[in-house]
Amino acid sequence: MSTRLEPGTKAPSFTLEDYTGQQYFLADYAGHKVILYFYPKASTPGCTKEACDFRDNLASLKSLGYVVLGVSPDKPAALEKFTTKESLTFPLLSDADHAVALAYGAWGEKKNYGKVYEGLIRSTFVINEQGIIELAQYNVRATGHVAKLRRDLGIDPK
Repeated sequence: MSTRLEPGTKAPSFTLEDYTGQQYFLADYAGHKVILYFYPKASTPGCTKEACDFRDNLASLKSLGYVVLGVSPDKPAALEKFTTKESLTFPLLSDADHAVALAYGAWGEKKNYGKVYEGLIRSTFVINEQGIIELAQYNVRATGHVAKLRRDLGIDPK
């Protein structure tokens, strides 16, 4: 089980690839606000709903200076299919060995129908321009998450 991150801590650095093989480094986003969200599996109902919510809110988030990056343990081929099918307009990154999810506390014990197993915990982090975590949300719900995130960030009224 990995340790959960708290607001005010430095965001763990990472290097991950999208389905084209392009590498993404957290350090490249210095000076930008980053919404880094972890989702369990591409093309599943909840993950599709969440990704499409981010897609539909992307222009608004970008206009406020946010960059959105999605991370899952999926292999690049699954990310390509998901991106294309859902017309996603932000990078989805492959964390196949879940090292980045572990660093962010987004990999750990889960329960499903009474069964306990290790897996990805749906989580979202907002990282400020200096690389500090402003918001760390674990076990978020896929449906309505982006609207709640917007309220939590003060973008929309509560």
